[in-house]
Order: sequence, then structure tokens, then C-alpha cells
Amino acid sequence: MHIYDVIVIGGGPCGLAMGVELAKSGMDYLILEKGNLTESIRNYPRRMRFFSTAENIEIGGIPFAISEVKASRNEALQYYRKVAGYYNLNFKLFIDVDRAEKQPDGTFLTYTNDGQIFQSKNVVLATGYFDVPRLLNVPGENLPHVSHYYDEPFKYSFTNVVLVGGSNSSVEAALELYRHDAHVTIVHKEADFRTKVKYWLVPDVKNRVKEGKIHTRFNSVTEAIEPGRMLIRNTETGETEWLPADFVFLLVGYLPDEHLLTRCGVKLDPATKVPTFNTEDFETNIPGLYLCGTVMAGVFTEKVFIENGRDHAAAIADHLAGREIRTVKELIDRI
Repeated sequence: MHIYDVIVIGGGPCGLAMGVELAKSGMDYLILEKGNLTESIRNYPRRMRFFSTAENIEIGGIPFAISEVKASRNEALQYYRKVAGYYNLNFKLFIDVDRAEKQPDGTFLTYTNDGQIFQSKNVVLATGYFDVPRLLNVPGENLPHVSHYYDEPFKYSFTNVVLVGGSNSSVEAALELYRHDAHVTIVHKEADFRTKVKYWLVPDVKNRVKEGKIHTRFNSVTEAIEPGRMLIRNTETGETEWLPADFVFLLVGYLPDEHLLTRCGVKLDPATKVPTFNTEDFETNIPGLYLCGTVMAGVFTEKVFIENGRDHAAAIADHLAGREIRTVKELIDRI
């Protein structure tokens, strides 16, 4: 069996950044991705624009040249594909990894769900967090008209749509749906929208709420979902209400795959799900097993983005090559 220097699990922006750094260092590596390249971005809402400016999500020193300041989903997909081609990155697509196990000889065996096995001296987990939605664990959550991912507005015109959540994904979807003739209600457990909502969206959504064009139920939680309706409860008054709901989007966030981390032997904090790792070189409690990008964030997914997660790749490559480790910038405090 061929023994790679590094197996990278995950082909998103941070996984690709890892591949670029390994290629620059002359290491023998392979990227395993369970979908296509940047599969998570492909599953973003079709008209989404990034919060970060284009230069802050560049990788590999390749300029991200676009006409706008912030990239769209489609532009990002094109950009990362071109970077992968420019560096001729070595990857296998549609390979779903089950686990990576350290062997007595110090190497790792990476097992896939279709029976393949890959051997390497080191492993980097760069699987992000978008694949695992936070669950409400309420009756009806798995009904066919309920989704944890918003795609595009045209399917939902002239229907009743309920969005659960008060941050960017919910606000962006609400505005787009309203502008495509959906009857929109936002249900959020807090008293107002989250403070981290993109600043340019806040006046837009609040004005639409004031005009009665987007409806809100703050301080409210979901109790049950049924075909055509959803039961909510006001946490201050205790009153319940059935909302008409032809479609429901539960946009309450996503989490890294803690089960994959655990299967690989990584220790997690029981409360926060933050894995054990060194904050300089990002090596876990398993020597030779590293974390790159948002996979290290636990429940604090707002702490790691492409713009600082991409730098983990350089630090990991430095550590593997025995070089002085480049410093990863901390999260920028957002307006």
C-alpha cells in the first residue's frame, strides 16, 4: 500500500489551502472529499454573498479578482476550482471517510465507507461544519416540507414559509423570499435578531418587519411541526400559537461532525464539543493528526471562518516540515 506523507480529509477552502501548502512543501499528499470540491459552498443559497471580502477568502496566493467587494457563491465555486487546477492538487472526490486510525507503527489507516483504505504518516481533518445541522429535536422535524438548508426562492412563491433562527441565514432567506411573493414569518428564541447579522441587512429586514411585510415571533420556540402548520410557544408568556407553514426552514446553525472526530480518537469537551488541539500547530491529542479550519470550533462556529481558518494550513505544513511555525491571526471582531 502506498504511504502518503499526509491524508487531508475535506476538500473545502481550508482543505484546499492545506493541499496547496503541502504541495509547496514538496510533500506526498492526497485530499479525500465526500462530495465535489467545496461541496459545502455548492450547497449554500444560490444567491448568497460572503461576509468576508474577496481578498480575505483567497488561498494559495492566487488573487480573487471580481467586480464586487464580496464574492457570490458562484464566483467562489469558480475561484476555488481554478486554484485546485492551478496547483494540480491531488484529490479523490465522492469518497466518504469513516475514520482514521493510528497504527502501532505510527502510520495512519484512513477507512472509507465504500471499503477503501489509505495509509499515511499524518492526517489532517478539514471537514468544516456545514454537513451537520443543529437539531431542534421536536416532533415533525424530519417531515418532507422541513429543511435545515435554504436553497432559492422561486419554489416558495405564494406559500406560507416559516424560518426558525435570527442570524444571517434566516434574515437573508426571509428578505429573498419576501421579494419573491412568499408569506414569511421568522421565529426566533431571542428578543431580537442576532447582533452578528450582516450590518447591511439589518435596516432592510427591520423596515420590512415594521411595514408588516415580514412577520416575526421573537422570544418563541418551536414545539411541533405538522403538514401545513407549526406550533410555537412564547417563552415569556407561555402562550402557544399555530402558524400556517407550507414550508419550514430550521436555520439555527451547524456543527462539526463530532462523531467523526471521536472515531478518529480526538478528545472533545463534553459541553462545547471543542476538540483537544495545540493552538500553535493544531495537532490533536493524537500525534500526527491535525485539525484545519472550522472543524476545530465545536459549538463556536462563529469563531472560525475561511479568512482565519485558511491560515491553519500554513502552520500545520510548517510543523510537518520542521520549519518555524507561522502565526495564525485571531478572528476579526465584526461590525
